[in-house]
Amino acid sequence: MKKEYESPVYHVRRVPVEKVRANSYNPNHVAPSEMKLLELSIWEDGYTMPCVCYYIPDEDVYELVDGYHRYCVLRTSKRVFEREKGLLPVVVIEKDLSNRMASTIRHNRARGTHSVELMVDIVAELTKAGMSDEWIKKYIGMDADELLRLKQISGLMELFADKEFSIPEEA
Repeated sequence: MKKEYESPVYHVRRVPVEKVRANSYNPNHVAPSEMKLLELSIWEDGYTMPCVCYYIPDEDVYELVDGYHRYCVLRTSKRVFEREKGLLPVVVIEKDLSNRMASTIRHNRARGTHSVELMVDIVAELTKAGMSDEWIKKYIGMDADELLRLKQISGLMELFADKEFSIPEEA
């Protein structure tokens, strides 16, 4: 009998912040003024959204997929840290690295801003991991032109390994 799907948000965990670490591929940046507003929001309203993590049992650590800036607030705001007793609300997803990267991008893009340079790095990493252009477009939410631009910006020839090129003949 197949188990019914249940969203991760129904299983929020309280995790000591020292057991949580950032990932190396988050392209989202927040300006200092927005970080101050986020800290105020968490202070006034509490944590209203858990961070999304992947649990690494061998290291007993939670790696962030989404929620880096909420995590930073807990680490840097003494008043929030004390009130929350150093515990970060997290939900856990079970995905391989390529799919975690895609999840990070979907979360960020749904909110708005992200760094072009880090998006280039992610596209390069996914391409090197064997993800097709179609997979990247579908799971990252890109159109063909955007994907092509990011690959061009990278300047990495291997990102075009699956493409055929020809030099036009002169008339």
